[in-house]
Amino acid sequence: MNRYEKLGWSALLLLALAFPFMAGNDYHLTVMSTAYIYAIATVGLNLITGYTGQFNLAHSGFMAVGAYTVGILTVDYHMPFWAAFALSGFVAAAIGFFVGIVSLRLKTHFFSIFTLCVGYIMFLLIEKWESLTHGTVGIVGIPAPEPIAGLDFSAPRAQYYLVLLFLVLSLWIMHRIVRSLLGRTFVAIRNGDDLAQALGINLMRNKLLAFMLSVFFAGMAGGLYAGYVRFLGPGIASVDQTFDMTMYMLVGGIGTLAGPLLGAIAVPWLTQYLQFLQDYRFIVFGPLLVLLVIFLPQGVVGAWLARRGRKAAQREMALKTPQETAAVAGKGTRHA
Repeated sequence: MNRYEKLGWSALLLLALAFPFMAGNDYHLTVMSTAYIYAIATVGLNLITGYTGQFNLAHSGFMAVGAYTVGILTVDYHMPFWAAFALSGFVAAAIGFFVGIVSLRLKTHFFSIFTLCVGYIMFLLIEKWESLTHGTVGIVGIPAPEPIAGLDFSAPRAQYYLVLLFLVLSLWIMHRIVRSLLGRTFVAIRNGDDLAQALGINLMRNKLLAFMLSVFFAGMAGGLYAGYVRFLGPGIASVDQTFDMTMYMLVGGIGTLAGPLLGAIAVPWLTQYLQFLQDYRFIVFGPLLVLLVIFLPQGVVGAWLARRGRKAAQREMALKTPQETAAVAGKGTRHA
C-alpha cells in the first residue's frame, strides 16, 4: 500500500468516525450501520467471486446462518450475545465446508446454479423449520451486545462505532489476505484452472479455503445484523440479498478492496434519496446501473485503478531516454 492509498484510507476512517456528529438523526446512523454490515458480507463475497472467480449465489444464506446462530442461541438457549456471535462465523464456515466440497467440483455457471439451489434450500429451511427457526414469525427479542469495559452498546451511536470497528477489522484482514501469497494463489485460480495447476496449485484445497473464508465473513456480518436489528425473518436468506451484494461489487469494483465498501455505502444511500419517487424510483435507478456497467465495466474503483495504472505507465515511458524507447519499440516490432 503506497502513501496515497494510506492517506485515502485514513481520510475514509476519519470521515466514518466523524459521521455520527454530522448525521441529522438516528435514522441516518441506522442506514449507515446497516450499510457497514452488508459491506462486511460483500467483502466476503468479493473474495470468492472477485479474487477467486467463483460466483456464489448462496452467500445470503450463509449470512442468514450467522444471524440465526446468534438469534437461536441468545433467545432460545439464553447464551450471552458475545459467545453466540463468536460462533456465528465458524458455524457458517463449517456448513460452507460441506457445501464447498460438493459445489466446487463444478465450474463456471454450473457452480453458480448449484449454489443458487443451495441458497434456496437454506431459505426454505429457515421458513419451514418452525421448531428451530420460528418460521415466518421470525425471532424477536434478540438481546443487544453486552457492555464491554463499561461501554454500553444499546444506544445507536455506540452500535454504529461497534459495527464500524468490525468493518475496519474485516477490511484489514482482507487486505492481509489478498496481498499475501494466499491471495495471489486465489487470483491465479481466477485467471485459469489449467494455469494454476501448471504452477502446482492444489485447486480444490484453495477453492475450498476461499469459499470458507468468504462465508465466514458472511456469517460474522449476519451475527452483527442480528445484534443490531434484534429481529430476524426468513427474508435475510433470500437470493435477492445476494444479488444486492453483487450489485455493490459491480458498482464499486469487483476484485478490488475498496470497491465493495464503496458500493455497499453508495447504493443504499442513493436508494434512500430516490424514495421520493416511490414506485418509480427503480425506473430511474435501473438505467443508472445499466449505464454504469456499460461505461465503467470495472466499477468506480476499478476504473480509477486502471486510469492510475495507465498514467503511471505513461510517466515511466516519459522518463526513459530516446534510445531506451526506441529499443522497446524495436523489440515489440520483432515480436510482431
